[in-house]
Amino acid sequence: MGSDAIHDELDGRAAGVAGVAGRVVAWRRHLHRHPELSNREVNTARLVADHLRALDLDEVRTGIAGHGVVGVLRGAAQDGGRVVALRADMDALPVRDLCGADFASEVVDADYPGGPFPVSHACGHDCHTAMLMGAATVLAGVRERLPGTVLFVFQPAEEGPPVTEEGGARAMVEAGAFAGPVPTMAFGMHVTPYPKGYVGYRIGNQYGASALVRIVVTGKQVHGSTPWEGIDPMPAAGAVLTGIGQLYRQVSAFDAVTVTIGHVEDVGRFNIIGQTVTLWGTVRCAVESDMAEVRRRLTTLAEHSAAAYGATAAVEYLQSVPPVHNSGPWVEAGLPTLRRVAGGGRVLETGATLGYDDVSEFIGRFGGLYVMLGVQDGTLDAAGRPVPVEGGRGLVTNHNPHFYADDDTLVTGVRLHAHVAYDHLAGTLVPREEE
Repeated sequence: MGSDAIHDELDGRAAGVAGVAGRVVAWRRHLHRHPELSNREVNTARLVADHLRALDLDEVRTGIAGHGVVGVLRGAAQDGGRVVALRADMDALPVRDLCGADFASEVVDADYPGGPFPVSHACGHDCHTAMLMGAATVLAGVRERLPGTVLFVFQPAEEGPPVTEEGGARAMVEAGAFAGPVPTMAFGMHVTPYPKGYVGYRIGNQYGASALVRIVVTGKQVHGSTPWEGIDPMPAAGAVLTGIGQLYRQVSAFDAVTVTIGHVEDVGRFNIIGQTVTLWGTVRCAVESDMAEVRRRLTTLAEHSAAAYGATAAVEYLQSVPPVHNSGPWVEAGLPTLRRVAGGGRVLETGATLGYDDVSEFIGRFGGLYVMLGVQDGTLDAAGRPVPVEGGRGLVTNHNPHFYADDDTLVTGVRLHAHVAYDHLAGTLVPREEE
């Protein structure tokens, strides 16, 4: 069977009359209605594993780094020894669901550390999981013609596990998820507020480097009526918050950095000056080499600001994630496949982002690509920037309670997974130096 014929068959199995597209939408809606937070993806992993077993894959490995699942499909037409790892993340967010769909989540996790939290798939991981389940169905149907091995990698805790727990992509690697067979390429995608069906890519860092930061400012607890008898950590915490806004001026302006404090917690009540104030946040750098300097300056700022008020500050950096880097040779190799699936006019280079994704642990080790898939009611203006279409639902960023994804675009993700997998195994999607 020629390459055009196999690609046509992949598309037919994805989107044809008897294709998997309808099941993908049903899976996505089920997952959206029943989201689970990082390191708690029990039922999601069970749904995935049961489906992979029903496909009669060669192996279905479960319980990897928590609730990770890896399905192994060995093609019958092995010739090049290539192994492609297709990745989807499964976890949801502690965010209220205001997407407006009739399958919106009403889940509340009362037991999660720091909770209770409303839970929703406000980042689109329900889409990722459903699309990869669909791709597994498509590729299992052509196993006799697959010239290599496919790993279907369903990853927990991409959003970051509770700080007292391990989890995520690095934990899957350390747990031996890829010890055999070892991938020769990793591939994945992220749904995004971009016009429906468009595919965005970037040569270089698609996502930035990231670290979680915890700053504990400690004073001396005392009654609120006698502040002079204690040390109030609140003004020190305020000084840290104010000073953070100037950190960007202390590193090169040519590469973006940001430090964001997203959560502040104290111990006390209205008439007590508490002992501690804890600031939780994130450090993001477009270039990973800037991370050490930003950390150093943030630590200095926190310690010295606290000292100015007679308090102390302890700074910890947790859950470091390297940038997602798409190399030029991998992008060059992948563009024909992306254009075949989405259409040449719908595959565009995008700008950088300070978002993070720990798929970087896979791309960095094994090579490969990570791309964006547009799923919202938008179009591109004359400058190539996404803008809402009249009468549509607008463009809503990931992690917003109103984030939504159009079900009709999910089949494009299924096709992307299937085409990329086949092309890599067949030796047409490989960097030039690897040919």
